Amino acid sequence: MQLSILPYLPWLVFMMGVFVPLDSASASKFCVAPNGDDANPGTRDRPFASVQRAQRAVEPGDSVYIRGGVYRLKESDISQRDRMRASIFTLDRSGTESKPISYIAMPGERPIFECSDVKPVGLRVNAFLIQASWINLKGLEVTGVQVTATGHTQSICFENLGSHNVYDQLSMHDGQAIGLYITRGSNNLVVNCDAYRNYDFTSEGGRGGNTDGFGCHSPKDGAGNVFKGCRAWFNSDDGFDCIRASDQVQFDNCWAFYNGYSDKFRPLGDGNGFKAGGYGIQPDAQFPNPVPRHRVLHCLSVRNRSAGFYANHHPGGIDWIGNSAFKNSVNFNFLGRSSDARSDTPGSDHHLMDNIAYGSKNELANINLADCEHSGNWFDQTRKFTDTDFITLDESSLTAPRKANGDLPDVGFMKLKRP
Repeated sequence: MQLSILPYLPWLVFMMGVFVPLDSASASKFCVAPNGDDANPGTRDRPFASVQRAQRAVEPGDSVYIRGGVYRLKESDISQRDRMRASIFTLDRSGTESKPISYIAMPGERPIFECSDVKPVGLRVNAFLIQASWINLKGLEVTGVQVTATGHTQSICFENLGSHNVYDQLSMHDGQAIGLYITRGSNNLVVNCDAYRNYDFTSEGGRGGNTDGFGCHSPKDGAGNVFKGCRAWFNSDDGFDCIRASDQVQFDNCWAFYNGYSDKFRPLGDGNGFKAGGYGIQPDAQFPNPVPRHRVLHCLSVRNRSAGFYANHHPGGIDWIGNSAFKNSVNFNFLGRSSDARSDTPGSDHHLMDNIAYGSKNELANINLADCEHSGNWFDQTRKFTDTDFITLDESSLTAPRKANGDLPDVGFMKLKRP
């Protein structure tokens, strides 16, 4: 897939460690701090108290620097309600391709948005609802997002409805909500983000079946959404999920482990590492035309409750390249669906290259290999792996701290030793 570099130039600048001082004359710079006041002008010395107030001040090209500390949010902080949901922060002012709007943790600091006290009765809760395009969010932490409804529902830490947005080094944890969820928009980049220990124990009897780490369910013309370098663990449903996505989604160098379990390993929701596709539709319903070919590249899936990598009844092929699966209930499950949606079928038209599965009693399921392109996979080889073939199988390395620039830690987990 060809990606334009232009939408991601701000992200590349951030990753290089560039920090524009608040007194720069190139664009307006605003500051938010836990001890701020929304009556202030939003300067470093007299910061705003809330992101929502800063959002009313910005124009394309502006930046909001958010000081570290805990922002303890209340129901009075809700910026928007509709019949289904309440959003604490609503970002609806867009930047442009050459002048994105940025919301950035002050370098060296960590702002934490604590949402445990926001409990609007019967409504979904969004910590951040992003309706804008060409904006960047970096270095923010969201915790404690609640669910209050007892029927089928979901809450979300970051919900994206815009395009050309960059989500960098976000952390979403210890709440009842999905971490980051793309429901509309194209060409969004989610990079080096973590979603963990999220469990909806309130709705549908507390089974946790709607709390994924990351989700992308974009409509047609929603291509170019990429998740890169992200981790999802101990989320009560799936790690990464793109069911009902009508355009291509790409997962690149992401890790999913222990999903479908509580942090005490009590079984909860579905618990797939990567649920890459599918529609859950009835017979004779219409699939997207063409059915998107999702891409799962160089990803790692470990000890998830169900499949490590799952095609989820997808009616077309998916690219699975360079992935590793370890000790999932099923390591790779390519279950497909007939074109009339009337029956499940062995998966076909998949491209499988250089994938490794190890440690499960069921390494490969539901695939028609004769109708797939495959080479270099563990099942294409005659030799069998043993523990000593890998640099390490120490699972504790999976939660090691990220590098200073936000990249995943360098670990040897499931990497083969050189001959």
